Amino acid sequence: MTTHRTVGVSVDAMIEDLRTLVEVESPSRDLDALRASAEAVAAVIESRLGGRAVLVESEAGPHVHWSAGGDPTVLILGHHDTVFPLGTLERRPFTVRDGRATGPGVFDMLGGLVQGVHGLATLEDRSGVEILVTADEEVGSRSSRPLIEERALACGAVLVLEGAADGGPLKTGRKGCGTFQVSITGRASHAGLEPAAGVNALVEAAHQVLDIAALGRPGIGTTVTPTVASAGTLDNVVPAEATVIVDVRVETAGEKDRIEAAFAALAPHLDGARIVVQGAIGRHPMPESASAGLFAVAERLLPGIEGTAVGGGSDGNFTAALGVPTLDGLGAVGGGAHADHEYLLIDAMAERAGLVAGLVNAVRNGTRK
Repeated sequence: MTTHRTVGVSVDAMIEDLRTLVEVESPSRDLDALRASAEAVAAVIESRLGGRAVLVESEAGPHVHWSAGGDPTVLILGHHDTVFPLGTLERRPFTVRDGRATGPGVFDMLGGLVQGVHGLATLEDRSGVEILVTADEEVGSRSSRPLIEERALACGAVLVLEGAADGGPLKTGRKGCGTFQVSITGRASHAGLEPAAGVNALVEAAHQVLDIAALGRPGIGTTVTPTVASAGTLDNVVPAEATVIVDVRVETAGEKDRIEAAFAALAPHLDGARIVVQGAIGRHPMPESASAGLFAVAERLLPGIEGTAVGGGSDGNFTAALGVPTLDGLGAVGGGAHADHEYLLIDAMAERAGLVAGLVNAVRNGTRK
């Protein structure tokens, strides 16, 4: 079994394609920027693989879908939206220095897209291969999820081009994750003249934050983290409204059910306060069993490669929840996702491109186990 680590892969060409994608900024929810980004991604795919990359319109921006034709066998999955606002590129331009590429989105996950495309380009026969690059992964994949699930079920195996775990391991498991919003309504009053006439939504929010934080069970991988809070209008008014946003991560379906039930059961501490809870754990946990067969192939292709379970979620959570074999973290080796120090290690690009190619060949040849 061959890895295609170097044959036909040009690191210089990958860097130029990476520059092209990074220099088209693509913040989530910016529809004009995402259209330009989708067009750039489609152009890179078509130039390297031939055929036609179709822009699939959605309320979140265009997704990019490419198919080599033939019976679907493997889906290469990624996203082109990033977390960085327009103007980040001017402050932090694409740069290659000291073995690293830096710039907004190089690690999460434009580098992975480039590596995947160049890896596929080394294969003479790509029949059965599909690529889906979505526009809304960073904001929950609400518009792309049905398409992701449809193509994953059609193909029967998924390779996710998210960045590798710290130090280079593939991502063999992921926590389920979701966001909850707790909206609190009290009653305004004058803080000096009639404080007792009000119902203080900020005080109620403080009670709720403590109740919510107590739901976590770090020992079994459940984290419940209040992340954003807002309340009040003026310094002499008892606040009538408050909002708390909470990030949740779980490792098991049982914990997903427990946490969702606990949020639904939240009750006010103050007489007259009202609570409304929105949200859910939208990405189910991705168990390591979902990646076991594909990871075994990766170990044969690249002896010494490691795998690890991580706390972050991806679109691989969706495909694994369907029972579709899914291997994640096949993208860039580097770090600093969502941060100003984000980087990609150039020396790993060819090897990881070759790993994608080898995995695609293995799946197409029926040697997943």
